[in-house]
Amino acid sequence: MIVRIMGEGQWTLADSHFVELNRLDDELLAEMESGDEDGFHRTLGALLDAVRRLGDPLPDDALEPSELILPAPEASLDEVREMLSDDGLIPG
Repeated sequence: MIVRIMGEGQWTLADSHFVELNRLDDELLAEMESGDEDGFHRTLGALLDAVRRLGDPLPDDALEPSELILPAPEASLDEVREMLSDDGLIPG
């Protein structure tokens, strides 16, 4: 799957990594619902770090369609709320 982090680029990730990403997404959703802004920023950073660590970056000149788009690290709680589906940022 190709994942884009807004403002940074794209990574390819194997489906096997989505267990970890979904766990972080669930934490992020809970922090958003409770209004825990510090926890939200910490978990968003951990989610984006996991994508960078587990994925293989695509070259900057590659323009592949992204199957999943994640917010930039500095995104606000309200900006991320607008991106959410019922499943959070990551379906499943």
